[in-house]
Amino acid sequence: MKWEDERESDQIEDRRGIRIGRGGVALGGGSLLLILLFSALTGTDPRQVIQVVQGVSDVSSGQSDSPGEPGKMGTPSDAQGKFAAVVLASTEDVWSEVFSERGRTYQRPKLVLFSDAVQSACGTAEAAVGPFYCPPDSQVYLDLSFFHELEQRFGAPGDFARAYVIAHEVGHHVQNLLGIADKVSAAQRRGSRSDANEMSVRMELQADCLAGVWGQRANQEHKWLEPGDVEAGLAAAAAIGDDTLQRQAGRAVAPESWTHGSSAMRVRWLKKGLSSGNIDDCDTFADAPL
Repeated sequence: MKWEDERESDQIEDRRGIRIGRGGVALGGGSLLLILLFSALTGTDPRQVIQVVQGVSDVSSGQSDSPGEPGKMGTPSDAQGKFAAVVLASTEDVWSEVFSERGRTYQRPKLVLFSDAVQSACGTAEAAVGPFYCPPDSQVYLDLSFFHELEQRFGAPGDFARAYVIAHEVGHHVQNLLGIADKVSAAQRRGSRSDANEMSVRMELQADCLAGVWGQRANQEHKWLEPGDVEAGLAAAAAIGDDTLQRQAGRAVAPESWTHGSSAMRVRWLKKGLSSGNIDDCDTFADAPL
């Protein structure tokens, strides 16, 4: 992926190295491994387990009065930080164009880089939670060490696999701006646990598709995809499918516990966005099978 010398976003807040004070239990590496193991064995979202242990709010929709100590704004000087800034800038360009085509204005999200743990408007999150988007403050949170985990643990190396991670979280921002997130949250509150899980899967698959829309349109503009890049992105999507993670944990595949969708589903919707570049093709809430 030829990203060097491309425009870098200034909507980067670098909180790496900033230690946060927080209530609840401070989770060390051993505790995090136990939480991840418990989550894999039970099908529970590790974010929920961490929140129970620490007594914090839901990362996806909760509220907190303490946004945390601010970091330095602007483009980081290190290579990984610059990469994240380039990808974020590209999402800004693509989604500004898409929204303009529909007579709307795209509001750029901020990308917060952190290490170990971070305080957001959604509460405190450990790095083990992985990248996430917080609707109340419209910010994406990313510990760049996740890129190493993506390569080593999930077997998905390459720049486009990493870019897909950022684009997926920005896809949640697009859902938030379009009012989709609020509608889904309301439906989840009204429905059963299984209904809520299904809605979560549909949300995540749509974010995958939106990441594909970004990839297709960004490549049209910059011609930065090289042979193997798309395959790397698809490999990343496949590696983090719920069924694959359950098998890796030695568990039976249990679709009723899924929150993000199977590997096949995630690959299918990412490919759909990559093929069309059309946001209208990302309706995962239609009656058609996922």
